[in-house]
Amino acid sequence: MKDFVAFLCVVAAFTATAGCQSSPQSSDLGPPNVILINADDLGYGDLSCYGATLVSTPNIDALAERGRRFTDAHSPHAVCSPSRYGLLTGTYPLRKNMWGPLPRTTPLTLDTGKPTLASLFKDAGYDTACIGKWHLGFGEGKTDWNGSLSPGPNDCGFDYYFGLPVVNSGPPYVYVENGAVVGYDPDDPFVFGRGVISATQRFPEKGGYNGIGGAEAAHLLYRDREVGTTFASKSAMWINNRPKDRPYFLYLATTHIHHPFTPARRFEGTSGAGVYGDFIHELDWMVGEVVKAVQKQGGLDNTLIIFTSDNGGMLNVSGQKAWEAGHRKNGDLLGFKFGIWEGGHRVPMIASWPARIPQGSESNHLISQIDLLATFASILELDLETGPDSIDQSTELVGRADTPLRDELVVLSNSAKHMSVRTGRWLYIPAQGEGGFKGSEWGEHLISGVAATRVTEQANSDLADGKIRSDAPKAQLYDLVNDPRQTRNVFNENPEVAGQLQARVDYFRSQVGENKPLGWISR
Repeated sequence: MKDFVAFLCVVAAFTATAGCQSSPQSSDLGPPNVILINADDLGYGDLSCYGATLVSTPNIDALAERGRRFTDAHSPHAVCSPSRYGLLTGTYPLRKNMWGPLPRTTPLTLDTGKPTLASLFKDAGYDTACIGKWHLGFGEGKTDWNGSLSPGPNDCGFDYYFGLPVVNSGPPYVYVENGAVVGYDPDDPFVFGRGVISATQRFPEKGGYNGIGGAEAAHLLYRDREVGTTFASKSAMWINNRPKDRPYFLYLATTHIHHPFTPARRFEGTSGAGVYGDFIHELDWMVGEVVKAVQKQGGLDNTLIIFTSDNGGMLNVSGQKAWEAGHRKNGDLLGFKFGIWEGGHRVPMIASWPARIPQGSESNHLISQIDLLATFASILELDLETGPDSIDQSTELVGRADTPLRDELVVLSNSAKHMSVRTGRWLYIPAQGEGGFKGSEWGEHLISGVAATRVTEQANSDLADGKIRSDAPKAQLYDLVNDPRQTRNVFNENPEVAGQLQARVDYFRSQVGENKPLGWISR
């Protein structure tokens, strides 16, 4: 860490100019603790502080009341794995040629020789931990679940890791701790390609763990309805075990609210949006448990807590039932997870830091999770070469930016041909539709995008009855200031703007990594 006195001078300057709620001794607080909570598939409209009425999220709302709520914040991608890659590395996942969820056999996708959020804080003298969903690969070559899972999170700057290796809807259903499967028994190895009924009876109608047998002891430790409680308690324990004279960085990546929706029994029936809303309630409780742990340490005033989501909400089966009940998971935004429309990647983002951030403030400036790397580096006064994608938003964070600091954003989904560019008010999409899932009927797990508009009654000028009109323009251009719901494609009326943004799309296509595409991709 750089000279501590210099750091305090910068912090004091932030306080003096931001009009923040600060204690008289705020300049003596030292470096902040930082907690980054990254929810899974939580949509723009899934929180009561973002307009939801059938769910109640008092703990997350309290973060917004104590801090700053962002209304034009975006995940790096509309899909989980590449989104997490972008957040942790401050780099567009296109540079890694990463487009979709990674299979369970994918090796570690992060370059251990390049900065991550964790290595940034570790270099600054922080204790670091990752608790929750990883989904960025383990090991070298094809992951060997009966062998070492290194390199992994511990090689990317995290002192401690505990969590799920992949998504909670796909095998193996086990916990991993510091490079090893928790409860693994070498006499009962994982067996691929053999469908057996697991000890937890999770998918008995599908032959157990979708073709993974063995490792019964490890499987027994995993229970869907206990994941939230496990991650919350692990996080609180890790926070409370920290020496008070050492700052810490915690990355909590919840599996909430990714399907299957399996809240603990005490949350069942507590919302007006079915089990989907109940799962949101458990997520809110988890946030509350983390905040309680910080309060127990007596450091809430100088703890920066950022809450956000890896992508927009997904219209899966239980989510459809929530929709029928009146819950709008992405608010008024068009589209869903996996797609390029705003509902796929505009996400909730809240920053609470009572000593520095104006209480109850709001920002409508464009910001991306990719910006966290450069922003944290600035707050820590680290001399870090962050690359071309991450932008220092530290003044935006504390309410001192009068104008947007980001003037361009690459918008990505699992469809490579839908790689898009946002500049100021304009969003340009160089193709028709939104890409993404191709389900067509209400009740199908994969319904999304164009087909979903037929049953969700989302309006768009290019569409009729859930299909693209024959006379629709070849590409899409939206004025998000005047039309945030993307009801009208103004591509034909603005050829000059479209041409300029197509040139930017062409440039970024030239930046796509040369390695084999990673993850599921729709072309």
